[in-house]
Amino acid sequence: MNKSHDAEVNMSPNVHDLLQSALSLPDDQQRELYFALGEAMDQRGVPTLSDEWLAEIQRRSDEYDSGLVTPIPWEEVLERARARLKSND
Repeated sequence: MNKSHDAEVNMSPNVHDLLQSALSLPDDQQRELYFALGEAMDQRGVPTLSDEWLAEIQRRSDEYDSGLVTPIPWEEVLERARARLKSND
């Protein structure tokens, strides 16, 4: 299922309407709005990620930095995903 659709289902009507208006903007204006909202949230001290997500990001970063994990190139990840999807058909 589409995650953005799932999020929209739980939105208040005002937020949904605002989102639809924002999505009708050209890409450069959407980007401006995105960064302006993030900056406004930062200035008010509103966390953009939960403490759990921040901890997970830090854990993964530490694993990468220490050499515990080997990064996989995006092309390979995509190829593997497509192969799995084909095998499920």
